[in-house]
Amino acid sequence: MEFFGLSETAFRLGLFASIFLIMAILETWLPRRERRFTRSRRWVANIGILISDFLAVAAVTFVIPVTAVVTAFWASANGWGLLNLLALPVWAEWLIAIVVLDWVIWAQHLITHKIPILWRLHRVHHSDVEMDATTAVRFHPLEIIFSIFVKSAAIVLLGPAAAAVVVFEALVNGSAIFNHANFNLPRPLDAVVRALFVTPDMHRVHHSVHRHETDSNYGFFLSIW
Repeated sequence: MEFFGLSETAFRLGLFASIFLIMAILETWLPRRERRFTRSRRWVANIGILISDFLAVAAVTFVIPVTAVVTAFWASANGWGLLNLLALPVWAEWLIAIVVLDWVIWAQHLITHKIPILWRLHRVHHSDVEMDATTAVRFHPLEIIFSIFVKSAAIVLLGPAAAAVVVFEALVNGSAIFNHANFNLPRPLDAVVRALFVTPDMHRVHHSVHRHETDSNYGFFLSIW
């Protein structure tokens, strides 16, 4: 599967790296909050966690070859899922896929705050001493693996096209970098964007030290939930 002449992996990594670089520059030029800790120390820790996530996922998927995109191919080949039973226009299928999968991620995020054993995993993400673009990749490896199986189960039931899943994953990952970034999005622009998408100031409330604020704003991409 290719996107703009790139393989799926190259497309996703290229988009991820591009958004990360843009956010890192904006954080330097237009910080929302002044840093209290050196960036290098935190970045080494967060990127180290990201590397451990990659290794854990690689080990699990080597034994159990299940990822969101692979599951989408299986669902399509076997006619699994609601969208494989309906004759909808491609644009409608993609829109439904992106909205429903985003709700699934929202619901998954919600239960990681409500179920104690899952909160122990998700707490790794919330334990960052400051918030910036690298916080978006700071997740316990077991939470990443849990998320893969949650999304795969949803894909079996929904039956979205594999290409739609790739685009959704890219959108969510890019959005997570954006809404964790420590840059000053002008308030008038923030007010417009947050009508549909999660903004940094919206998600910053979710990272509050006050639990009633932490237990809110569970979205990563769409702000409608």
